[in-house]
Amino acid sequence: MAAQRRIETANKRFDAATTESRNSSGYVRHKCFISYHAEDAEEVADFVDSFQDVFIPRAIGVEEDDGSIIDSTDVDYIRDVIRTNYLRDSTVTIVLVGRCTWARRFVDWEIYASLRDGKLARHNGLLGILLPSASSPVAQAPARLIDNVPSKDGSSAYGRYRYYPESNRDLRNYIEDAFQARTLRYESVDNSRQLRQRNSSCS
Repeated sequence: MAAQRRIETANKRFDAATTESRNSSGYVRHKCFISYHAEDAEEVADFVDSFQDVFIPRAIGVEEDDGSIIDSTDVDYIRDVIRTNYLRDSTVTIVLVGRCTWARRFVDWEIYASLRDGKLARHNGLLGILLPSASSPVAQAPARLIDNVPSKDGSSAYGRYRYYPESNRDLRNYIEDAFQARTLRYESVDNSRQLRQRNSSCS
């Protein structure tokens, strides 16, 4: 609960920002939606706190008790609700990958909505980041994220999957690449996978 409150406080702190802004060094801070599993909330809060000079966070994901979408099977409706209520005016989606992130259905839904144009906003760039706690052994990533990152054969892909950034500069470069991909690589989006209908067991 304390970690979730830290995330919500960060959201409120930057909620007044209506456009992408520049930090004290003159770098653009893009608005980023953070997709994550609740069990990783402490690490997510640390990530938001550590890199708050790099991006503007939109870090509250879909809630398990959101009755407006929880019983819906209409994928276009789900996409529009997530875009309007959660992604809002973000331009890049960062998926923070922990040990069980792959198993959470709403992470899949958030990635799905991020890759589609909504009624009021364009698609988001897509960036996956492996959390430190999940790096050894390397955690399984959400399937829709894997669908959209380069494979071993070097084929073109829309998103990128990175190790945890070692500096503000690293993360800034990752986010800028994802932002530019909205124009440069959008033809490579793969959003064909069916929406995950339920959470999976993660042992």
